[in-house]
Amino acid sequence: MTGHRESITHDLHHRLDVVRSLEERVREEMAAHIERRNLWMPDDLNSADLGLGEEHDQSLRELRARARGLPVSVRAAVALNLLTEEGLPHFHRLIATHFPEGTAWREWNNMWTAEEDRHGCALRDYVRDARLFHMRIFEQEQYEYIAAGFDPHWEQDPYRLLAYTSLQERATQYAHANTGRLARDHEPMLQRVLAHLAGDESRHYQFYRAVFADLLREDPDRALVSLLKVTVSFAMPGHAIGDFEALSDLVDRENIFGTAQYRDIVVELLDYWKIGDMTGLSAEGTKAQERLMKMPSRLERMLKAQQAKREARTFQFDFIGEQSIRI
Repeated sequence: MTGHRESITHDLHHRLDVVRSLEERVREEMAAHIERRNLWMPDDLNSADLGLGEEHDQSLRELRARARGLPVSVRAAVALNLLTEEGLPHFHRLIATHFPEGTAWREWNNMWTAEEDRHGCALRDYVRDARLFHMRIFEQEQYEYIAAGFDPHWEQDPYRLLAYTSLQERATQYAHANTGRLARDHEPMLQRVLAHLAGDESRHYQFYRAVFADLLREDPDRALVSLLKVTVSFAMPGHAIGDFEALSDLVDRENIFGTAQYRDIVVELLDYWKIGDMTGLSAEGTKAQERLMKMPSRLERMLKAQQAKREARTFQFDFIGEQSIRI
């Protein structure tokens, strides 16, 4: 048993050493990210500036009038997006655990956190100004989610953390962009907010997938095994949200985010990382590679099975009120 624990500890130290050896690449990707980004602020989207006059009060009344026409599915998707965005402290903690002060990784984590923090701020500002929810009920759900913590079974593996963020950033981009698409004809301001969030997620996705590509080059067998573990059990953050199952089911049925979109993301990343072309692998690495390459067809079978047995369901959420949707 002692030998087994020592082996696990040695493996973890090896992974951390490899991750920390990528500091120069992290700095390069950070520089590329800063060059690509548009550093907007939440007030740019929905201002509450001291100097605003009565005409802005009228624009808020018009916003609320438009927002009353948003369907339950859009409101529910906005709620799920906002809840998961405001779970950011959990991810900052998970990344900071592995990287000491003074490293490029810590610099990235701090900058990424600052950029992501605007997402919750901007979406929350919109929700309050539009009076989209019964806020006390919604805030209670948010509090319980944050208080429950987020501790995925990653066994302190930094490779899994970076694989997850690659998948999750792209998934979040889908969620924001597709919610905005549904909102467009009802409330263009909401689409504008969500488009800014989706743009950020796209740039963060580019960073994480590039860094994970370096891991695959430096330590292919371990990286493939970690990627497989994350890919087969991927779930969006939010399992502790009280309405998570119902919210997730609704956004899946509305083609905002679900198995179909996740399948597309997996296909995209397998192609980007050229997983099928990797050679010189160990037996364990080869097995992980083979299983990963079968994931798209597995997800396609899952999608067809879900659609075949799916029956109409009524959705109603306390923070939205008496409105419901059957789909």
